[in-house]
Amino acid sequence: MEHLSLALARLLLTVQARRPRDDRGDVPGWVLITVMTAGLVMVIWGIARDQLGAMLRDALSSVHN
Repeated sequence: MEHLSLALARLLLTVQARRPRDDRGDVPGWVLITVMTAGLVMVIWGIARDQLGAMLRDALSSVHN
């Protein structure tokens, strides 16, 4: 019985070693960073919308004058 379990373990390891790795389920790092950055921008914009709008208007008016 011990020989059978050892043979099955070796067979399983051999099959797993020969199988190509499938990375299609992984999310690439750049996608994660892009989504997290967009989320942070949305949160900051939601909290400080009035202040950011005033800063932009002041900056644009100082360039225009």
